[in-house]
Amino acid sequence: MITPGTAVRRASAVGLVLAAGLTTGLATPPAATAAAPAAADAAPAAGLGRYYQQRPHWHGCAQGADDETGRALDTAGARCADVTVPLDYGKPRGRTITVAISRLKATDTRHRIGSLLINPGGPGGPGLGTGLAVRPVMKETGARYDLIGMDPRFTGRSTPLDCGLPSGPGLLSAGPDRAGFDRQTARARSVAERCRATNGPLLPHVTTRNTARDIDVVRSVLGERKISYLGFSYGTYLGTAYTQMFPTRHDRVVLDSALDPDRYNPRLLKGADAENGKAYDDWADWTAARHGTYGLGRTRDQVRATLDDVIATSTREPLTVGTAPGVFRLDGSQVPALLFTELANDTDPARASLAEHMSLLTRAAEGRPTTLSPAFADLLRIVFTPAGSSVASAQTAILCGDVSAPHDPETYWRDIERGRAAHPLFAPLTESITPCAFWDRPREAPVRVRHDTRALIVASTGDPRVPYTNSVALHDRLPSSRLLTLAGANQHVNYGVYGNACIDSTVNSYLATGRLPAHDRTCAK
Repeated sequence: MITPGTAVRRASAVGLVLAAGLTTGLATPPAATAAAPAAADAAPAAGLGRYYQQRPHWHGCAQGADDETGRALDTAGARCADVTVPLDYGKPRGRTITVAISRLKATDTRHRIGSLLINPGGPGGPGLGTGLAVRPVMKETGARYDLIGMDPRFTGRSTPLDCGLPSGPGLLSAGPDRAGFDRQTARARSVAERCRATNGPLLPHVTTRNTARDIDVVRSVLGERKISYLGFSYGTYLGTAYTQMFPTRHDRVVLDSALDPDRYNPRLLKGADAENGKAYDDWADWTAARHGTYGLGRTRDQVRATLDDVIATSTREPLTVGTAPGVFRLDGSQVPALLFTELANDTDPARASLAEHMSLLTRAAEGRPTTLSPAFADLLRIVFTPAGSSVASAQTAILCGDVSAPHDPETYWRDIERGRAAHPLFAPLTESITPCAFWDRPREAPVRVRHDTRALIVASTGDPRVPYTNSVALHDRLPSSRLLTLAGANQHVNYGVYGNACIDSTVNSYLATGRLPAHDRTCAK
């Protein structure tokens, strides 16, 4: 069953998180001064009218008995449709693809505001079921919107892209030495070559800019003059792209855990080591206070020493976890990645889940048998097996297709070596090489802020995935925006996920009235 926050967590915590390894070879432009007011958008380019004028065919959402999301949408009364868009917006009479959308219609039709399109992040995360996750959090405001879920192009049901990769996104550590880095370099090269061989003609069109263009087609197909937008994590970059490319076609905009467009690049987690170190320390303190439950150590240092030993053991010989048929072997590149992946949420349930998983790996390192929970087994399948190939393929193609990355492997090795002294656990992950080092250069320039936007930007001061400075920078570039801060939390994605009444009520008030807070606001953890 999809519960509030589930769809968001799946895409943003197992999406952007796994994209780490993500630096740009481009110099960061100087910070913008006051953004220009929105200019009138041009009419659709020649040949695009037929896409903007199409009428959707609404139908049931479930695609078989195993389609959990589709069945939940049908139960809630949602309807689904496929919207046709051009593969290449520069060639509107060429090949077409389809984008899958869902609509959970407003029930308070007398006070209906419009359509709210929700993106849970990723990149590469399907969004068809996001309306189900968000409507309960919106409370009475949710009844006033048509909630629109959308699988971005080449994800989920939207002409999915799959390079046939042997594993999922699998954020992996380069490990303690050059040999480990060389293995990751070979893996990154192999991923790029496999995607080019299997989907080469599509790759130039797997971009955030094209997804923003798709959103504008969806807006028109829905019959909306303007569309509201709620985006989490990578979804904030997509939302920013839409507001900059179509500055008069959006209404209310909420950007949660926002990326700074001037820093967006294929090494998204570069520079986040301090935030991750703090999140790790705080989790270790929490776990040490519960040594009787998890057995990982009675102090922060003991917990860290226990996990250092587990990582060292897995580096010598992979750990065997689970029982047949669900057996996984995790090596020294994967165990640090798993720890890192689960540090994006500092709620007690999330901390307990991570502690349980690390306790299980400790037993495996001691040669003891282990049994995996269904949720842990599912996470391992998505991250480290071919079951995650489709997500990995789309995510890689989007990141590499948006912004160029350094092509010299030595650039990454030097970054790892420089970061290792202060951050021996995290630098080999956040600074490591990605398939983008072997990708063709993007056809379009990255999105830059040129138009002001009255957006509500939501951020946590200790976000381990997108450092708080990103949200501050975007706020500075959008003078009419407001910054809503969750203080003291090591949290990635906040609204409807963290359970903070101050955050949720402030967002809901903005969505209901269209009025931003009079000033920036800070909410206590």
